[in-house]
Amino acid sequence: MPTLLRDQTIDVRVDFGGFGLQDTDYDALPLPYPDERVVDQAPFLSAFEGRVDVESAAHTHTATLTFEVWDSEPPEDRRAHWEVQGEAEILSPSGELEIRAIAGAQEDYLQLGGPGAMWKMRVYCTGREEVARLELEDGIPHGVEIYLAQFWMR
Repeated sequence: MPTLLRDQTIDVRVDFGGFGLQDTDYDALPLPYPDERVVDQAPFLSAFEGRVDVESAAHTHTATLTFEVWDSEPPEDRRAHWEVQGEAEILSPSGELEIRAIAGAQEDYLQLGGPGAMWKMRVYCTGREEVARLELEDGIPHGVEIYLAQFWMR
């Protein structure tokens, strides 16, 4: 039975319709966020060496991200009605990820553990339709789009 090792919930600044999760070891990143980011018709997740880009349903807002590290692959999450989900892999030389927007890095770091490990990740999202609607009506929504990112070592 998979065991949750740690979790963290943080606000994520989304700009230009997305954000990136990337390793904190800049020397190990051939393409730091947002280099070569796919914008038009982008998939929900795009994996690059040492980073994964996440595409939002709105241009500018603050989303909520719950980050979980598991000891093995967790069961599919059913805590919410997820509108979209995707899977990717990320090599993390440092064992630590930062959250990046076009405007720069956030202060919060996500501790994976296991430096130099390859991590599988599953990302879920809800609130996409609502955040897109609210952005058009009210400006900059806060906490409407909600993400769950689950990581386990491959």
